[in-house]
Amino acid sequence: TTTNKIMSNRILPLELIDKAIGSPIWILMRGQTELTGILRGFDDYVNLVLDDAVEYSPDPRDGSVVVKKELKSEILLNGNHVAVLVPGGSPEDSLASRG
Repeated sequence: TTTNKIMSNRILPLELIDKAIGSPIWILMRGQTELTGILRGFDDYVNLVLDDAVEYSPDPRDGSVVVKKELKSEILLNGNHVAVLVPGGSPEDSLASRG
């Protein structure tokens, strides 16, 4: 039936994240911070382990300036602060593209 075909095409959120392991990922955090990096792992709470992470945030003194901070080690990112995950890197209009 049509309902069964629709159900078989559905993907669960954790399955989508699982497909992104080992790939670049762009993360929008609550607030105005963005991160990019290589996704190494995650758990059911969407706590993320990233390699080669770079943090981008607006300068508190001048919001038009983007502060880029390279995080030199493997990091654990608390899933409570994650707003959006975009597998594949960062789009052209992100803070990450301006940093």
